[in-house]
Amino acid sequence: MTLATTAVLAQGQKEKQHVIIENAAAERIINLDVLKSSVKQYHDCTCACGCYARDLDREANRAIAFLRRRAAIKRSNEKLAMVLDIDETSLTNYEELLQSGFNYTKRDWDVWVDSAEAPVIPGTLRLYKQAQKLGVRVFFITGRPESQRAVTERNLSAQGYADRRTLMLRPDSAVSQSTTAYKSSMRAQIVREGFRIVLNVGDQWSDLKGAPEAEFSVKYPDPFYLIP
Repeated sequence: MTLATTAVLAQGQKEKQHVIIENAAAERIINLDVLKSSVKQYHDCTCACGCYARDLDREANRAIAFLRRRAAIKRSNEKLAMVLDIDETSLTNYEELLQSGFNYTKRDWDVWVDSAEAPVIPGTLRLYKQAQKLGVRVFFITGRPESQRAVTERNLSAQGYADRRTLMLRPDSAVSQSTTAYKSSMRAQIVREGFRIVLNVGDQWSDLKGAPEAEFSVKYPDPFYLIP
């Protein structure tokens, strides 16, 4: 083999490798491990993408500011109500989410919920206490099943949500309903009881949408999962 032939073959190999690298551009979907790493960095506030805790606080502050303004113009005959979601709104399940690799397994999730150890989201607790001071009734509407009422009550109370509140869980009859339909029906029940829902806070759009809607709704960030 001559030097010229060797040079041609080497050039051909380089071109072939170049083609392989160019073809990698067809991978348009971000690798799942990269996405999970980004989510962790966002939660830990270690990336340029933002800071989860700071974003939560900002949205909680928006909710508090509105609640104060609305309570200030409350009519004498009005019964004001605020609706709070629980998971990733009032309590954080990040410990379980991280342990599971952000994969939902009902058995593992139920074990976590039954432990009643989910920590509080501080901004929401501040909002809850503000509602207490302003005389606004607090209703927790959660997609957790009725069978988890006792552990949910215990977890909420342990994290500071202890007084003058109502907990509404998904009954067996609503298992097949979408989250939007189920939570809307619970809000309708609150309205039938004579309350005016002035504020609704959740981490999913399905927590907030559907008639009757609150006068003002606040959406918390949730990069961990989506409930349509």
